[in-house]
Amino acid sequence: MTTSSSSTSSSFSISSSLFLVLLLLLTSFSSSSSSSISPSSVVDQQPAACTKYSFADSKRSFTYCNDLSTLNSFLHWNYNPSTRMVDIAYRHTGVIPTSTWVAWAINPSSTGMLGSQAFVAFQGLNGTIRAYTAPVTSYRTNLEEAPLSFPVYDIAATFANNEVIIFSTFELPQTNNNSTTVNQLWQDGPLTNGDTPGMHHTSGPNVRSFGTLDFLSGHVSKPTKGGDIPRHKLKNVHGVLNAVSWGTLMPLGAIIARYLKTVQSTGPAWFYLHIFCQTTAYAVGVGGWATGLVLGKKSSGIQYDAHRNIGMVLFALATLQVFALRLRPKPDHKYRFYWNIYHHATGYTVIILSIINVFKGIEILDPEKKWKNIYIGVIVSLGVIALVLEALSWYVVLKRKRNNNNEKTEQAGVVIVQNHQLEDDHQSGPESMV
Repeated sequence: MTTSSSSTSSSFSISSSLFLVLLLLLTSFSSSSSSSISPSSVVDQQPAACTKYSFADSKRSFTYCNDLSTLNSFLHWNYNPSTRMVDIAYRHTGVIPTSTWVAWAINPSSTGMLGSQAFVAFQGLNGTIRAYTAPVTSYRTNLEEAPLSFPVYDIAATFANNEVIIFSTFELPQTNNNSTTVNQLWQDGPLTNGDTPGMHHTSGPNVRSFGTLDFLSGHVSKPTKGGDIPRHKLKNVHGVLNAVSWGTLMPLGAIIARYLKTVQSTGPAWFYLHIFCQTTAYAVGVGGWATGLVLGKKSSGIQYDAHRNIGMVLFALATLQVFALRLRPKPDHKYRFYWNIYHHATGYTVIILSIINVFKGIEILDPEKKWKNIYIGVIVSLGVIALVLEALSWYVVLKRKRNNNNEKTEQAGVVIVQNHQLEDDHQSGPESMV
């Protein structure tokens, strides 16, 4: 009993240490991702690179310019306070011809995407540049052409050296205090069917392309509140919880159950360690599932159907697996065989769906490439460990079976010898009496 208790305690200690290492490793992803998206309300004091830019048309000159914070974008503008007229040139570099649309917009009513008034441009399949206006009224918009909520007097675009430039002249919308500060957004995305703007990415730089702009002073900043920042932080937490629970602890618990129980010296420790890993994975996974529900409410109009559906099935099966433990028959019960089939089939299904969904989540979150590589490393390591333990388990099982067969053979030989001796005694008995 002392050996078993010591083994159990040691196993729990190893599992706890491994869990903490994984948690710290993956939590650092959340902190680095969060820090990379933390907005700043301080204006960049470095000289803007856009000041060195010269337009092909020498007649176009602008008083102000700003290097926008993401998506290789720059904004140049002039402002006339007496007429509230604005001339802008929005530059977007690194554009793939006939495959990408770009847009710059202001939102007179809020900091978000809905209600923004966009200036859109792209190169069509026939090589011509199309520039037009499009108010954004839904998250699933295809940026259909329509008038904006304020007067636009001119809009045009050029494309050269993988750079799109949108030129426009418009009247700044009137506000209650005649403010010259507006909320600005800029974006890019894929073209579908050659001339229809498709949905832009909903992670990475594409959810950080917004801020405020004062046309009069030239002050440009990013807000510290509002927009998509809280949702993006929540996505990081959601990803970390699910990667640790469903994506790491769950397969680790299955490895423990399958391979440690073949080692007789571990006693019942393998069972308690298996339960510890799986219940911890489920408890942390409940947090990941809950943050997913909150994200769904915060992301009206944005859906990842495959990720969401797999998550729902995964959580339902895992919950069923937990409650099924209450109905586990005793080892000698006639239904234990069928319960084992159900338990193993459901468990391996949960693990496969977990790994698939973690990778889908990584694609959605779009973190630095190293985090995907780290998770691949974790899964590959678990896979290699499982293969090695599988080979060792078969070796142990076959050796144990061979030893048992040898013992049975030896026992059978002893019985045969004893029977022969009895037969000899029986045959020699009457002769001795004569």
